[in-house]
Amino acid sequence: MKNNHSKPRLLYALQATGNGHISRACELIPIFKKYADVDVLISGTSAELKLPFDVDYNFKGLSFTFGKNGGIDFIDTFKKVKFKPFIQAIMSLPIEKYDIILSDFEPVSAWACKLKGKKCIGISNQEAIKLPNIPKPKHSDKVGDFIIKNYAPTSEGYGFHFLPLADTVFPPLVRSEIRNAVAETKEHYTIYLPAYDQKQLLKFCKHFFYIDWEIFSKHTDTEYRDENAHIRPVNKEKFTESLRTCKGFVCGAGFEAPAEALFLGKKLLIIPMKNQYEQHYNAAGLEALGATILKNIKSKKYDKVEKWLKKENPKPIKFEYSAHRLVQTIIQNYYATQQTSSLKLEPLFLPSFELS
Repeated sequence: MKNNHSKPRLLYALQATGNGHISRACELIPIFKKYADVDVLISGTSAELKLPFDVDYNFKGLSFTFGKNGGIDFIDTFKKVKFKPFIQAIMSLPIEKYDIILSDFEPVSAWACKLKGKKCIGISNQEAIKLPNIPKPKHSDKVGDFIIKNYAPTSEGYGFHFLPLADTVFPPLVRSEIRNAVAETKEHYTIYLPAYDQKQLLKFCKHFFYIDWEIFSKHTDTEYRDENAHIRPVNKEKFTESLRTCKGFVCGAGFEAPAEALFLGKKLLIIPMKNQYEQHYNAAGLEALGATILKNIKSKKYDKVEKWLKKENPKPIKFEYSAHRLVQTIIQNYYATQQTSSLKLEPLFLPSFELS
């Protein structure tokens, strides 16, 4: 398609199954708008963050449902999948009008491109997982690998990871609220495990009765205390403050939340979500950086938790803020293929991963 506009038309597609995709979009979309006319597509319904930008397309997509026992509820997920609207969304999406199509592990845009022969650029943690040199889980999962490769297929991609695996891999885009925060160490530990219900989390907390726990839960709308546990609904500002001041952080092996803890210099206790193979890849990378990895939070694992509680906090990992560099790389590559570039951008630099 030939673009007669002064700026390329860009579709930024993201899924809202997890908060990390939205956090990344909040950093990237304002920068993309400096160089392109940007439309936003979102699919999925599980994110808690409010969107600070207009959404042009909103589809149900293919979302996974969290269970209450540490993993994805595949039965509930399958019940909620509406394949007919999904296919209709793919066929109705007017991707022909866009010069650049970006997918942050978003299936409608990715499959629309694949079926209609358009290039789709992946910008996600999953793109890094496809690399041969990524730290791998101790167990293999052919179904999990299949989902990673085919859930949102892309033509090319830029990945995100905790480790500098390749020139096409960028460090985590830590949000400005964390980047500008001054880390402190108070007496509480913060927990964010959305795949567990309060009953299991409270049993865990009460065993370690001498610890002050702050639990952020998707399963409550009210804030309350239960002995040594403070249970709160998910709230961006309160979570940020709790993470900034905690002695340690217990969470799943998502991407953005552990990255924020690493940036602040917090010790990590990671429980990868069952049936979500991406998290087991993330856990392997986090273990290489010193995180403690547990299969679950059952009583058999309490000895390992005791050892983790006695660990010192690590040095902060001050990930380079690479949002501008990623945007410029994508825009420059577009103009290079058009051979009509009159847009002057600042020089690009390789990723930097520094300890301070």
